[in-house]
Amino acid sequence: MTRAYKVNYKTYFNERLKTVSFHGKVTHPLYVQVTFDRKSIFFKSYYFELFSKSRYLLFAAGKKKSPTVEHVVAMENELIEFVIDKTIDDFSLDRFKKLYLYYCRDLCDITEDGFRDYLLTFFSDKGMPALATAITDGSKGKILFDIVQDLKLALKPDLYSKLIDNSFHYAPPYIPLYGFIVEQKKWPLLSLTVKEWTDLKTRMIFEQYIERKYTSQDPKSLVERIEMWLKSIKG
Repeated sequence: MTRAYKVNYKTYFNERLKTVSFHGKVTHPLYVQVTFDRKSIFFKSYYFELFSKSRYLLFAAGKKKSPTVEHVVAMENELIEFVIDKTIDDFSLDRFKKLYLYYCRDLCDITEDGFRDYLLTFFSDKGMPALATAITDGSKGKILFDIVQDLKLALKPDLYSKLIDNSFHYAPPYIPLYGFIVEQKKWPLLSLTVKEWTDLKTRMIFEQYIERKYTSQDPKSLVERIEMWLKSIKG
């Protein structure tokens, strides 16, 4: 007789570790425990690490706006249940952890560094190495998308258009992805996870956004490139 095992999980603040500041709130790091067949795995919360980054802290009208640990816990629990449901027919802790690390990832976060490298190359090739370094170094810890938006005011229209058009060929799709979530979500939870991307409705709305915002680009081809790129990081 086959014995059925139940998958249990919990998110918890790891009091064995030193406290950290989550946008001014002192707390222990958030961790995840998943138990199956009397064995458990423990690991850091991806969303706690993601949303603790300085770029998620915004001051507006004299007030601080940032994600809360409650936001993080809710997102973490939703993701864990999603991955358990994906793996339940052939569950193992190793398989769960592998898929968790895939579906949790924020597409904007993992394309940002590549786009920053593209900016460095673009402005260096245009004979502006000092500007290239200033933008790429100065953008760390900031919202890179906002900096690129400001460049539209600072650069000549032809140069800015070339910057954006070339990025579709030589850079990760950070700008269209981040622009998409700015329209779809409210601050401060501006992220687009692989989990969300796997929803067909999300991809369809993204295609509509590209068709409207970047008329010279083929939305379906861009989605296909993103899909191929995701396959490469899934392993």
